[in-house]
Amino acid sequence: MRRFAVLALIVCLGTFGAFGAGKFLRIAFDAADLKTLDPHLAAATMDRAVVDMVFNGLVRYKPGDISAPFEPDLATSWEVSEDGLTWTFHLRPGVYFHPFEGYPDGYELTSEDVVYSLQKAADPGRSAYAGEYTGMTFVAVDKYTVQVKLEKPLPPSLMLPKFADYAGGFIVSKKAVEALGDEGFRTHPVGTGPFMFKEYSPLEKVVLVANPRYFRGKPKLDGVIVYYMPSLSAREAALETGQVDIIEGPPEQPWVEKMRAKPGVVVDTFGPGECAVLHFNMSKPPFDKLLIREAVAYALDREELLYTVGPDIADPLCSPVPPLLPGGLTCDEVGPLRYDVDRAKAKELLAKAGYPDGFSIEVVISERAEYLIPMQNIQAQLAEIGIDVKLKVVDHSSMHTLIRQDVNPMVLYVAWRPNADVFLTRFYHSYSIVVTGKKPDTNFSHLGGVDADGDGVIETIDPLIEAARTELDSERQVALWKEACEDILTLVAAYPLYIKKFVYARNPKVDYGYELKSTLALYPQINELTDIAG
Repeated sequence: MRRFAVLALIVCLGTFGAFGAGKFLRIAFDAADLKTLDPHLAAATMDRAVVDMVFNGLVRYKPGDISAPFEPDLATSWEVSEDGLTWTFHLRPGVYFHPFEGYPDGYELTSEDVVYSLQKAADPGRSAYAGEYTGMTFVAVDKYTVQVKLEKPLPPSLMLPKFADYAGGFIVSKKAVEALGDEGFRTHPVGTGPFMFKEYSPLEKVVLVANPRYFRGKPKLDGVIVYYMPSLSAREAALETGQVDIIEGPPEQPWVEKMRAKPGVVVDTFGPGECAVLHFNMSKPPFDKLLIREAVAYALDREELLYTVGPDIADPLCSPVPPLLPGGLTCDEVGPLRYDVDRAKAKELLAKAGYPDGFSIEVVISERAEYLIPMQNIQAQLAEIGIDVKLKVVDHSSMHTLIRQDVNPMVLYVAWRPNADVFLTRFYHSYSIVVTGKKPDTNFSHLGGVDADGDGVIETIDPLIEAARTELDSERQVALWKEACEDILTLVAAYPLYIKKFVYARNPKVDYGYELKSTLALYPQINELTDIAG
């Protein structure tokens, strides 16, 4: 196995010497190749990591801390009209796009590029994030001023993320896209970021070089080399031998412990990662009974589950919206709705519901460890109160297909969403009910479509979600989201479990240039302040 890893390493790093001069940071991802470097289509970690270094948004998340207020990026300031329907962004003058064919010195960013970028981001044929820009029009007022006009007002908490350094918010060069075409731009991105595209070697690497005209100052690094290295053992060998500086690791506790025991290796675990939540199908017996769902909630021990998943790679989650986001609740705020483990009470509730001896269910689950290991622990915990959970293990793709066909009485789902509105809409709005919803998505609990507590009324949080979506008072908006979370927990439509973190290992000489707490970029962001000591 070790011999194979070394051979794979030689193949992956065979042309390293061509860019050995200067201070290049080298990072290896768990991927065989890139998919696209078009920022409006990039979704996978290895793609988002590169576009994050090449492009900017109008605003940006504070590096290393997505819970902090938004900071200016390509826009120096912004304001909204009294009716909330017009947002005006004032661009930073003197920002230049990277050089490309026909423009050896690049050219200055203007409102024309911003409008073009946003129109592209809003085009379903050219963007994976088009739905975020429905009902918006974009206007170039003058060279450095852009207006966004809305059909309905949106509060800053939902508006600004659409124009941040993430997903559809990245600003591209109009002239470069038109010159290269959408397909050419996929492997030759041109942005305004701290690093410029230099070279792409299929199945091997992408080379970026420092942007000397970056508006925040020339990067401390001379460049970044991104390697595609799907073999974990090859990545480990590359880090240990000093051929790379950072590697993507698996979110597994044993791996964290193994790497931390190695000399000269630092392991970073950071959020937001992904939220693991157990959803109860309230349309099917026995989970159509509130007492049954409460019994399951009281039977589960989050601490035991966290120990199984790994205390270094997961934090407890007690709210449908994670506390990192506005509208989420901490475990302390949730209070008794945490359903702290009480298996005697769980058995009493089962008996009261007509199941004194428990019951048996079958659950389809993915073969992937991030799903199978926690579900096996849940299986063992529920057996303590007489609930027999039979697991039908299938490949990951099949699980996603089957759970959307509503086959499971309870669904373990692991995902991250960018804000409270998306979490609540996609998992708990009646429109999102799997199979039968007006826009079927991932509402596995059927909340909003069933009588969840047996009072003869269909319980729904749709009005709370919709009111919060257009609430311009931020305090009131957050209160509505928290109320929706409390309603979900009261009905036990779902039982939040934990937030799993990202895991990377690095050479201790690497200094990111900021404190790494959380990032939406799916990797430890590399920017103009990142450096390598020595």
